[in-house]
Amino acid sequence: MEYTRKNVWLNIDDNKKNELEEISKDYIDFLNVSKTERLATKEIIRRAEKAGFKSLDEKIKSGSLDAGDKVYAVNKNKAVVLFVIGSEDLEKGMSIVGAHTDAPRLDIKPVPLAEDSSIAYFKTHYYGGVKKYQWTTIPLALHGVIFTKQGDKVEVSIGENEDEPVFTISELLIHLSRKQMDKSAREVIEGEQLKVIVGSIPLADEEDNPVKKNILKILNEKYGIVEEDFITAEFEVVPAIKARNAGLDNSMIIAHGQDDRVCTYSALSAIFNIENPSKTAVALFVDKEEIGSYGATAMTSQFFENTVLELLNIEGKANLISLKRSLQNSKVLSADVTSAYDPNFKDVSEIDNSAQFGCGVALTKYTGSGGKGGSNDANAEYLQELRTAFDKEEVIYQTGELGAVDAGGGGTIAFILAEYGMDVVDCGTPVISMHAPTELVSKADLYETVRAYRAFYKNI
Repeated sequence: MEYTRKNVWLNIDDNKKNELEEISKDYIDFLNVSKTERLATKEIIRRAEKAGFKSLDEKIKSGSLDAGDKVYAVNKNKAVVLFVIGSEDLEKGMSIVGAHTDAPRLDIKPVPLAEDSSIAYFKTHYYGGVKKYQWTTIPLALHGVIFTKQGDKVEVSIGENEDEPVFTISELLIHLSRKQMDKSAREVIEGEQLKVIVGSIPLADEEDNPVKKNILKILNEKYGIVEEDFITAEFEVVPAIKARNAGLDNSMIIAHGQDDRVCTYSALSAIFNIENPSKTAVALFVDKEEIGSYGATAMTSQFFENTVLELLNIEGKANLISLKRSLQNSKVLSADVTSAYDPNFKDVSEIDNSAQFGCGVALTKYTGSGGKGGSNDANAEYLQELRTAFDKEEVIYQTGELGAVDAGGGGTIAFILAEYGMDVVDCGTPVISMHAPTELVSKADLYETVRAYRAFYKNI
């Protein structure tokens, strides 16, 4: 009569454990080449094309769209959507799993390079919700794109390979930290102190900013860029730390950016498992969730709606009614992580309503803060549909809130898709140390997330 969570490890056989390890290894490989939203999008496209997906542009040129076709569309190299076309009309709705590919990080400012006391720095502006003090003294890598004045696009990646230098942000030594230690955690490191150290050798025969000039010389020789080019550049600083197994039992994965690339990977893996569905299956990957989903590559950009309209146009149904029906009749898993119960910080969670590590994918009926402010609150009818689908496929799942009432809160892309009248609920992997430079997930929860998304595509 009582509800009890199942521990995944105790409820799967050896065949599933072998599949779990294969998925975990592939996920680690995915993480290590997807350190930014641009790189994640590039890897999604690479894997999608290998799995037989064709560009939407090809379908538009051919003028045909058939059941079973696999199609993808890209938005400014930062967002991408994959479709497996169903046998039913689009107007009857789609089965959508939507995740985000961006993660908390540091962005390089438009005029970033400066020198002070024979040390050259890149100035940064942090992106998303971070604890600033966590970003000091760790090895950092630099990724991004920069354009020369002639219009040549240059891709930059420094710090991921063993033979490349890394960067860091300094911290005050404990011996001189008496005043600092009296500050609140929010103020221990200020935003303008997040300066990435990039060099210390002066250029010979230069009196003004000789170290800065030497850095510019190195960048010009290697990439053909000058300081003015930074104005149009897009550089991100991320931990130069590889994703890897964690724990003596190898039961976990530690890596940067698992919010939300664990769900990105799971959705991608799941849609590759789908052939000839009744309803069109969709895997949607968007940008800018960590800063409120604003911008041309975010969920609010109408990229997804425009792409659906293009598909309808190929079918000869490019009208507002068909588009509205296609959206309203769709069902969605907002594929985003949730907080796993952490015994180190019991006071911010309510244990009976927190996702437990190793107990499977988590359904989060609502997020928001306080009185569910800013959340999408899923209805009972839809939750029952999902319960039936998960039970049918023997998915091990649980429910959880994002912390105790009034402890804080957060949001996802769920409310944006719900604006079209879609049924939407948050469903994703529990995470420990969310938004830290490295985050921790259970391989068991990753595995059940993949299986949950497969069950959703197959049965909803």
